[in-house]
Amino acid sequence: MKKIISLFSLIVLILSCNTTEPLPPGTGITLKTEDVSSIEAWIKISTTNLQLPTSVTLKRNNTVEQTISLLAKDSVIYIDSLLPKTTYTFQAFIQSSNQTFKSNELSVTTMDTTSHNFTWQTWTFGEHSSSVLNDVAIIDENNIWAVGEIYMNDSLGNPDPIFYNAAHWNGQEWELKRILYGGWIWTIKTIFAFSANDIWFSAFARYDGQNFIELPIPSILTGWTINKIWGSSDNDMYAVGNNGNIAHYANGQWTKIQSGTDLDINDIWGDYNEKTGKWEILAVASNILQSFEKEVIQINGRSAEVLNKEGIDETLSSVWFKSNRKYYVAGSGIYEKSNLNEETWKGDPLDITNYFIYKFRGVSLNDIVAAGGVGEVLHFNGISWKSYFEEAGLNYGNYYSTTIKDNMIAVVGVDAPKAAITIGIRQ
Repeated sequence: MKKIISLFSLIVLILSCNTTEPLPPGTGITLKTEDVSSIEAWIKISTTNLQLPTSVTLKRNNTVEQTISLLAKDSVIYIDSLLPKTTYTFQAFIQSSNQTFKSNELSVTTMDTTSHNFTWQTWTFGEHSSSVLNDVAIIDENNIWAVGEIYMNDSLGNPDPIFYNAAHWNGQEWELKRILYGGWIWTIKTIFAFSANDIWFSAFARYDGQNFIELPIPSILTGWTINKIWGSSDNDMYAVGNNGNIAHYANGQWTKIQSGTDLDINDIWGDYNEKTGKWEILAVASNILQSFEKEVIQINGRSAEVLNKEGIDETLSSVWFKSNRKYYVAGSGIYEKSNLNEETWKGDPLDITNYFIYKFRGVSLNDIVAAGGVGEVLHFNGISWKSYFEEAGLNYGNYYSTTIKDNMIAVVGVDAPKAAITIGIRQ
């Protein structure tokens, strides 16, 4: 009997040496939620006074999620394949000698999906020649601007059409506008709105809520088509266009940026990178319908570099992203990365749609819209894509741009020979 008791005591002693405890004083490992989507989570692991590298086991709901080697005191772990609107518990463990040290217990709740339930209405404009709308901006449900070229018949019987380059929605009806520069009216390809009182029409006019203000056009902006503008503020604007042209606006001056390509730059987007404390800006370039060449370009202040495009098979027309979370480029297919340092862009061109995507925009990782050829409109609700081709499709044309804000989607383009704008309202 004494031998049995002694053996039992030995087992208890061995098990007691393998304990799970907080880390010793002055050391630590902490988990913090960086971000979530409907099906993903980004968790930051921070260490204090730990010898690195060290092996860390991350558990989800008390089950091992993954084991990683920490190389830096701060690291972000990406976790996918989660469920929407679900709470998970995470905890990190470090094995040292005969002891297992643990972090805080972190509760993470994923985002809910957004509704796919949109109702759609389409308006067309144009009575003479061929009209088109190139871009659109939503201020609110009673304030929407679309730009392009619209040709209307002269009520006095003049055979020449009246040319309009913008349309404005006031909540009740559309009003056609003529935005002049130097007494002339020009086709407008892009619009960018900071607020109702600060709207940029390409790079030549700003609207202050009451008046259109002409902007000086320097020589570096002449001789090429401006396809898209984007800015973090009205003192930090970028214009991109044909033949690899990029220009930066600050302190009332435009400066040319060497892009590293002579392809047409079709789109630009930026998002604030909290990790670096700087704006992250990407652009995409392709000569659409002319070749399969493409480039993804990163703009850093007044310089630019061409990035890896491995995995992208064909041409690109648009880019949108949430910094350090999810990056999308689109055109002949939709491609994505969770981190720009990943080697390959993921996505089969026919996974989501058979139609060319001209523009891709979002407000969050669970509320994204894409629009393109033959009137294709797509919405991502955080877990699935839905096509509204049956509801919003065109008879003969394409949607060239889109935007989404709150519970409203706007898409613009051409339903030949007329310009078209379609509005979707989420119910």
